[in-house]
This record gives sequence, structure tokens and C-alpha cells, in this order.
Amino acid sequence: MIMAILANISAAEIKTLLEQVSDPEVPVLSVIDLGIVRDVWVKDEKEVQVTITPTYSGCPAMDVISMQIRMLLLEKGFERVVINTVLSPAWTTDWMSDAGRQKLQAYGIAPPNPVPQVCHQELFAPHEAVACPQCGSWNTRLVSEFGSTACKSLYQCNDCKEPFDYFKCH
Repeated sequence: MIMAILANISAAEIKTLLEQVSDPEVPVLSVIDLGIVRDVWVKDEKEVQVTITPTYSGCPAMDVISMQIRMLLLEKGFERVVINTVLSPAWTTDWMSDAGRQKLQAYGIAPPNPVPQVCHQELFAPHEAVACPQCGSWNTRLVSEFGSTACKSLYQCNDCKEPFDYFKCH
């Protein structure tokens, strides 16, 4: 029965399954929300290959993410799960889904700005204008270039006084 189902499963259906795999550093986001799943190839009813790109080349969460993908697909009946990690082209916040950006904001993390104002080293101002995910104010200040993880900066709202992470654009 499982083999019959797997024989007809598509890459799109595998991607839907992968929405169950959460980022261990930001558990409100799936690997699909993050846009780190680059490709899915169903070889046959026994083998599936998933290509992922880390948000940072040294991202410590990638080993856990790879294991979670492998475990989920083995649980669904695949006998061979191949996870390929590709570093080029480098991941960008442009690959995040709109749903993922909304989930970040609801979770209290400012999502990357839709059109990054400052993402090139030569353009850096004192800091990028970032809206507070708590109150929506743009009256915020950079506290630290690094927040709870390397992919986030720490900001504070000057109006509501709440600190918050900003998922850096790159």
C-alpha cells in the first residue's frame, strides 16, 4: 500500500510534507517558509533526493534540519533519502515565503524588509530602518549586529521599549 502511494508521489507533494520540518532556531518557520529547500527529486518509490542551501554557510541548524528531513521521509516510506547541501548561489532572504515573513512578525521577530534598504556593505548607514514587530513603530535602534543567532540583529523600539530580533537581509 505505501509503495503504491510512493510510486505516484510528486516533488510538489514532498515539498508539502517538508512544511512539517521546522527550523530549530526559529521553530515558527518551516524549511519551506525559509526557502532553503532548493530542489526535490523523486527518483523512484524507494528514493528521494532533497537539495538544501543553508541560510549561512556555517549555520549550526543545518545538521538538525537534514536529520529532520531524512527522518520524515523515511517515516513516510522512502528507503533511501539523499540530502544534498549546495552553497552556491548563496541563500538570500528573497527566498523566504510571504507566509514565513508573516509568521516571523507574529512570533515577535522583525522579518527582512521587503525591499532591503541596506544590504550592500558600501551602503551601510548607522543601521537599517526596521519596524518593531510589537507595536509597528519605525522609531527603533540597533543594539547589536548579532541577536539570538548570527542571522539576526538585536534592535530595541524607542516607543514601546521592547527589544526584538531582526532577521537580517542578505
